[in-house]
Amino acid sequence: MLGGQGYYRGSSILISGTAGTGKSTLAASFVKAACERGEKALYFAFEEAPSQIIRNMRSVSIDLRQCVDNGLLTFHAVRPTATGLEMHLAQMFKITSDAKSSVVVIDPISNLISVGSLGEVKSMLTRLVDYLKTKHITAVFTSLTHGGDPSEETEVGISSLMDTWIVLRDVERGGERNREIHVLKSRGMAHSNQLREFVMTDHGIELLDVYTGPAGVLTGTARVAQEAKERAEAVLRQQETDRRRRKLEGRHKALEAQIETLRAEADTAEADLNRLSTQEEKRTEALAEERTEMGRLLGEDTSHAGSD
Repeated sequence: MLGGQGYYRGSSILISGTAGTGKSTLAASFVKAACERGEKALYFAFEEAPSQIIRNMRSVSIDLRQCVDNGLLTFHAVRPTATGLEMHLAQMFKITSDAKSSVVVIDPISNLISVGSLGEVKSMLTRLVDYLKTKHITAVFTSLTHGGDPSEETEVGISSLMDTWIVLRDVERGGERNREIHVLKSRGMAHSNQLREFVMTDHGIELLDVYTGPAGVLTGTARVAQEAKERAEAVLRQQETDRRRRKLEGRHKALEAQIETLRAEADTAEADLNRLSTQEEKRTEALAEERTEMGRLLGEDTSHAGSD
């Protein structure tokens, strides 16, 4: 969905969505990928303790404990209300500088609203984004939204600072809720304009293929049911095609047999005609010989009569 290239290094990425849509899971997946490349990662947790994050991510096969044990991942967990915005910013500058990490996660920035106003938070984040960019650090920010609630203005307020904005949402259809992901913007790169369904599995995040049915994009059991219906229809079409093919093949064989029979009859008729022609030629030759012989005999009788 990002042109197959991922994020630009040194860019700022915003992942926003309502509760339970998978913001922290995407952030953890980003951190895990960096550690697997041997890069250092720093995770600022403003909501959950590191032990909770590690436990929760283990359920989708994102093993952050190994990253911590290898010394590649550092957590800094603190409640936003523990201090003011300026102190938070100063601590983040120092911790980031000491950690020498190539990637940083701030999860979630929406909790900072409890410490200051929207303008103050935006000013703080602007300075943080500028600092991370000067250090060429790739940063992922998560933000909780409430879908239509006035607090959604929080993400709108800082979205202009971000190079890439990914929106996660819960979609309710057919009595169930399913997750969708959308790249709202990604500066300087080709990116998908599609809404894609994704699922949390015991082997990680799985992005599903876009499936569009008669009623639009289908997700969850509606997609599964439509796929099953189309597979059944495909089987019926294949069976009908096979039946018609067998019928045509039978007719073709019957016509081939008829053609062979007609060819045999034509060969017999031709042989009979050839025999008839040969017989007629022989009779004609025999008659000619008889006339010649009769003529010869008559000539001899005439010569005997003259001598008498």
